[in-house]
Amino acid sequence: MSDTKVKTSVLHGAKDLRLEERQLPALGPEDVLISVKATGLCGSDLHYFHHFRNGDIQVREPLTLGHESAGVVTAVGPAVSSLQPGDRVALEVGQPCERCELCLGGRYNICREMKFRSSAKAVPHAQGTLQELITHPAKWCHKLPSEVSNELGALAEPLSVALHASDRAKLEEGSTVLVFGAGAVGLLCAAISKAITQATVVIADIQQDRVNFAVENGFADAAVVVPLKQPRPETIDEKLAFAKEVAELVKGAKIGDKPVGEVTGTYECTGVESCLQASIYATGPGGKIMIIGMGNPIQTLPISAASLREVDLIGVFRYANAYPRVIELLASKNPLLPDLTRLITQRYTGMDNIPKAFEMAARVKDDEGNLVIKVMVDM
Repeated sequence: MSDTKVKTSVLHGAKDLRLEERQLPALGPEDVLISVKATGLCGSDLHYFHHFRNGDIQVREPLTLGHESAGVVTAVGPAVSSLQPGDRVALEVGQPCERCELCLGGRYNICREMKFRSSAKAVPHAQGTLQELITHPAKWCHKLPSEVSNELGALAEPLSVALHASDRAKLEEGSTVLVFGAGAVGLLCAAISKAITQATVVIADIQQDRVNFAVENGFADAAVVVPLKQPRPETIDEKLAFAKEVAELVKGAKIGDKPVGEVTGTYECTGVESCLQASIYATGPGGKIMIIGMGNPIQTLPISAASLREVDLIGVFRYANAYPRVIELLASKNPLLPDLTRLITQRYTGMDNIPKAFEMAARVKDDEGNLVIKVMVDM
């Protein structure tokens, strides 16, 4: 341990965030010391904040949240030559073992020994980035060019999820894409589909304002509002009938005077059973469904409707080898890439306001009636 103490936001229980001082780990030969400047709040952070757990993962010791971050290098270890003090970086916060067959094969995101900052899966927990200073391996710090702000550097993390999903999909240019969920990750999947695949994008959500936002800001070409009604009693047949109804809404959505029809690929970003069911019915033969949303872990699916038409269901978990390409895209001024700064809808300054930021991130709209999409903390 070093002698340096840093101010840290620490979660001790549901909605129990405290500002504390923590001793900073010593700077290793291949590490850099980073002054954290911008951190976006993510859905997994919110689950931990509200429930002190994320799905089946229970927090077992005080945990610092935050993993969508960018900052400024303030010191470097003696073996570091790639970075120097003053460099701005985006932090890739997953630390795999780098020895196993998955890591050596380039799929380090699913390394069995992965330690991911702000996740309670590994014990001791890998502490997150909602702290003044953080020591991190230089290998997992990606230098930001002058064209990319600290806030966009923080967005590089969820944008990497979207790019990794696109990598897994391998859709041809000009495909028609459906995105279920118009939250931050869904909108970023739509943005990547626009910029990389040059796709026609249909976005679906239960909130009219969110899908309107997507179309008005160039993330999507057509919008579908998913009905809120739930079939009762919820027999399997009634659930699937509802999913088919949603799929028909997608197929009937119009771009100009032309209905969308069946889509080539679907990015399912909600984790909601009915949305994954509808994805199967809305995706055409030979199409692909990216399963991104981490919602209901047990779902009933019309699997024969997928297998008989060779619709592939593809799991997506975080990202691998995406950050450099994401940063290049952010700096490229690609005219097909929507303005991602519009996703940052609320900003909070200073660590004292982190609890307020979490409370806001759980809302649909703020007090002025503005959509809440991505809440950013300026440290």
